[in-house]
Amino acid sequence: MDFSLSPQQEQIRDAVERVCAPFDADYWLQREREGGFPADFHAALAQAGWLGIAMPEAFGGSGLGITEAAVMMHAISATGAGLSGASAVHMNIFGLHPAVVFGSDAQKARWLPRLIQGQDRACFGVTEPNTGLNTLKLKTRAVRDGDHYVVSGQKVWISTAQVANKILLLARTTPVEACRGTEGLSLFYTDLDRSRVEVREIEKMGRKAVDSNQVFFDGLRVPVEDRIGEEGQGFGYILHGLNPERILIAAEAVGLGQAALRRAAQYAGERVVFDRPIGMNQGIQHPLARSWIELEAAQLMVFKAATLYDQGRPCAAEANAAKYLAAEACYRACENAIFTYGGMGYAREYHVERYLREAWIPRLAPVSPQLILCYIAEKVLGLPKSY
Repeated sequence: MDFSLSPQQEQIRDAVERVCAPFDADYWLQREREGGFPADFHAALAQAGWLGIAMPEAFGGSGLGITEAAVMMHAISATGAGLSGASAVHMNIFGLHPAVVFGSDAQKARWLPRLIQGQDRACFGVTEPNTGLNTLKLKTRAVRDGDHYVVSGQKVWISTAQVANKILLLARTTPVEACRGTEGLSLFYTDLDRSRVEVREIEKMGRKAVDSNQVFFDGLRVPVEDRIGEEGQGFGYILHGLNPERILIAAEAVGLGQAALRRAAQYAGERVVFDRPIGMNQGIQHPLARSWIELEAAQLMVFKAATLYDQGRPCAAEANAAKYLAAEACYRACENAIFTYGGMGYAREYHVERYLREAWIPRLAPVSPQLILCYIAEKVLGLPKSY
């Protein structure tokens, strides 16, 4: 049992850190103040070949696993780019995994190279305002009309829809009352035609560099050839992207928490009050030490889940546990960083207040901590379903 990174994984981490180096804390502070998608950061990662890390080599990717993708996303976040940097490329890594698994060779040849090269930007259209996590009750309709589907409905909390030209869209092709089990939803990867789609940005607490949106579909015509797999089986296809998503956002949360912890420890060693550095006080030391322990434990669960996934073994419990542990450890580390800085922690120029605002994201998305606990209780402990 080896808990260390392989030489290849260390090379990935170091190479990604080099790409991120020019995009320092001041860059991300400016992006937070001004907003606007970090296109230059996205382009730098694309040019270096990292957007296709987990996509097949036959279509221009690196053909590596979710473990290597987790190394990459952790490295991005830990440089101080946090969730702003990670979210700018997050969709590229896990989002089209259903297309990789279930798409035809013709579809993959048409879609993947452009995404890997950074020519296309995609968003992920699943969540709706009135269904939340109850995905089987989605209402956005895709009605067959000859060799097209006509899509009408609404999605919410769709990241990067302001700048995306593509969308991975889950829509209902059979009325819910006529469906059994998980049937009736279909998955599409198609053009985001702005003449038939309205995108309204949601003003939010943090991560201003990466937009979140309400998206309204009014007769969007989607070619049949943009449907992934069989009609009505989209829910099953989308499940193949859920565990990688949980693993990757957990890796990003660990990285963000470590960035905050690193700043806090440095400040605690330099800040002198009553003729001694505040880091000499156990009231400062102990919370930071506890955060280090929690982040390290969460990172181990991240890589356990990623390893199981790459081996083709069941990993849902571990992926959910990794997301839960990482999100909580990240939040506490960011909170402890602000406590360490004291009043200065509330000032934007010291960056940790931005980290704390971003730390809410992995706690809330893509699944709530309460539903993770429900899942573990039911699927692992064998307790009755509570919802």
